[in-house]
Amino acid sequence: MKKNKKIIISGGGTGGHIFPAISIANALRRIDKNVDILFVGAKSKMEMQRVPDAGYKIVGLPISGFQRRITFKNITFFFKLLISILKSRKIINSFKPDVAVGVGGYASGPLLYVASKKGIPALIQEQNSYAGVTNKLLAKKVDKICVAYQNMDKFFPKEKILFTGNPIRKDLLEIDNKKEEAFKYFNLNNKSRVVLVIGGSLGALTINQSVLKDLDKIFRSGVQIVWQTGKSFFEKAKFELLRYNNKDKNIKLYDFISRMDYAYAVADVIISRAGAGTISELCLVKKPVILIPSPNVAEDHQTKNAIALVNKNAALLIKDNQAKDMLVEEVLSLFNDTEKMKNLSENISKLAVINSDEIIANEILKMI
Repeated sequence: MKKNKKIIISGGGTGGHIFPAISIANALRRIDKNVDILFVGAKSKMEMQRVPDAGYKIVGLPISGFQRRITFKNITFFFKLLISILKSRKIINSFKPDVAVGVGGYASGPLLYVASKKGIPALIQEQNSYAGVTNKLLAKKVDKICVAYQNMDKFFPKEKILFTGNPIRKDLLEIDNKKEEAFKYFNLNNKSRVVLVIGGSLGALTINQSVLKDLDKIFRSGVQIVWQTGKSFFEKAKFELLRYNNKDKNIKLYDFISRMDYAYAVADVIISRAGAGTISELCLVKKPVILIPSPNVAEDHQTKNAIALVNKNAALLIKDNQAKDMLVEEVLSLFNDTEKMKNLSENISKLAVINSDEIIANEILKMI
């Protein structure tokens, strides 16, 4: 009887790491039915829910991030790191993977470190235009590095780099065919403009506050909004909308949008953070985008991701500290410039890489 190929995929923390990881796993299953896949994540992070929802088993490590300021948490970091390395060794000895894959996030560090020490072929996927600390440390130990941006040899050994783009969710393909059902799903008027507001899977405080600040302008404009606030801001936004009565239901409020294919389908303009996974999706859906990079990420990589698009006239950028004053005005101004909207759509569509998940999956299988 033929033995199944065994693959560990580690990482997570945000949707930007989790959804590409799930896309890679799905592609592996499509290409080869004889694969066993185990995910390894950080115990307290969202992958512990999202990965089982997608039909995969996941094991959690007690790992957390290292704070870049003086704090007591950094004392516990080293203890958690040691425990995570020991647990990673146990997981690898038990599962006996043929290949270990890291997608970024806390859990990928200890797992890939142990795998490389044991001589297990390893691959990392770097989603951003500016490499993260964990992946830079792992680069010397792994066999292959899949990247989504050009000129990544300033971070990684050139001979290990493979340009693949970032994996995206397959349900985002051909969203134009879903427009009619998407308008029904959100109960929107298909004659009025729609803005999609997404701050990432966990929400984004500045984006939420910027929309909230100018609700008067939004209601006067007649623009409809599909707004993903994240859990922490949802109740506040809900309370504020009660004050406005939201009688025409112009604003559809969600803490998390499960049907992102529908959300992208109805959008005329998209407001978003600039995480690498999100940007890859935005290139595919071909809509005008206003990016507000988060300032609270390592090496300010979201700003670098956004600038890579802005330099190709494929997106607009508003700094986080300017969003409250500029965001809603910029959206309404964009709706009055159809030529600009058209150019942004055309230019961002040129940057799409559609089959990244399958390219990466095939590279993983080649390593066995």
